[in-house]
Amino acid sequence: MLFRESETVELKEIVVDEIKKEIVAFANCDGGKLYIGVRDDGTVAGVDDADGVSLRISNMVRDAIRPDITMFLHYRTIEEEGKEIVEVEIQRGTDRPYYLAKQGMRPEGVYVRQGYSTVPATDTAIRRMIKETDGDRFEAMRCLNQDLTFEAVEKEFAIRKIEFGPQQMRTLKLIDRDNLYTNLGQLLSDQCVHTIKAAVFQGTDQTVFKDRREFTGSLMRQMNEAYDFIDFHNQTRATIEKLLRIDVRDYPEIAVREALLNLLVHRDYSFSSSALVSIYSDRIEFVSIGGLVPGIDREDILVGISVCRNQELANVFYRLHLIEAYGTGISKIMKAYEGSVKKPVIETTKNAFKIILPNSNAEQERKQEPYFLAEQPVNYKAGPGKPFGREEEKVLEYVHAHGAVTRSDVVGLLDVSISTAARVLKRLVQSGLLEQNGRARNTYYTIRF
Repeated sequence: MLFRESETVELKEIVVDEIKKEIVAFANCDGGKLYIGVRDDGTVAGVDDADGVSLRISNMVRDAIRPDITMFLHYRTIEEEGKEIVEVEIQRGTDRPYYLAKQGMRPEGVYVRQGYSTVPATDTAIRRMIKETDGDRFEAMRCLNQDLTFEAVEKEFAIRKIEFGPQQMRTLKLIDRDNLYTNLGQLLSDQCVHTIKAAVFQGTDQTVFKDRREFTGSLMRQMNEAYDFIDFHNQTRATIEKLLRIDVRDYPEIAVREALLNLLVHRDYSFSSSALVSIYSDRIEFVSIGGLVPGIDREDILVGISVCRNQELANVFYRLHLIEAYGTGISKIMKAYEGSVKKPVIETTKNAFKIILPNSNAEQERKQEPYFLAEQPVNYKAGPGKPFGREEEKVLEYVHAHGAVTRSDVVGLLDVSISTAARVLKRLVQSGLLEQNGRARNTYYTIRF
């Protein structure tokens, strides 16, 4: 028998650690044969104990290669020139990519055959193998990063008194049948690579930034922090009807909640771009990456039909009582605006889904004349004989027009530092013209009646 190395044949004189890489490479490609007891030049050296060699290789494979590949290896002892040689036949595996357990599912742990050589696989090749064996559903695919932690998710489950352990992780599909983390696991882990970018703009366009944030980490952490950010900028406007003071928030809280959950659950995570939340003076826009699922159009969404792109992720949110049932989010948003002149708008493109929530107070503010301005003198008094400067007057005019003001509003309005804005507001409070409401990040100021 003539021995010669090729794309599907590898020769080794003795058992060495490098054999594991050769086996991984054959299993990841088109299979091949490994001959132990044959030198690189094809001459037969033989082995002293063929059964012992086979057992040693079998143990190496079982302990060092993931997923389990033992069923795709077949051992045979052949005799050449009066010497024993071990033939290991490796079939192409069905759970590719296979990798060295210590290195993980990264190029340094995943190998392929390239000509007569075994080389590390590229990230692109690894993803292609995952897609070929796991299918097209992103959340069910094996995650490239297997070093994950779940502090944020554990906290969220604990708050709701729901158990979260290895068994629950398997049930929820964070771990697959081979005890490997899935992409769903990564989305919920503290190492999630996807983010939400949020920005607050002055006015109705993106000319002037007032505030911006990027939320990272587990989707649970992003959900909570993004909601707090929006809630902080969701101001309460006061109107007076006879003797009754009515407080109305710019955006119904249920609508904000459902739009944010929609952003998280229905996003196409196979794209790396960030989801966007943009807050303007007259609206909030939620833009998630990925258009509608094929076969569904905008009219279907409006009547309550829902085909979930990330079914397992939606199931996790359902278990946590964050969503009640599939397909109800949009109807809840629309119901929250019953009786409003302006209604939420849904826009879709091939690769994006946008929900626009109108500011419930913006239209009312444009219609109403700020009667306070007519009743107040032009120069507000800080005290006996001490008229306010133009900065304080601007802030008071803003509060009369909008119902309330925050420190961030003052920074944008006056184009000053945070400390200067704080001093202006403090002076107005001490003078009895403004009243401080809320605490810490949720602090806002209204006219003192």
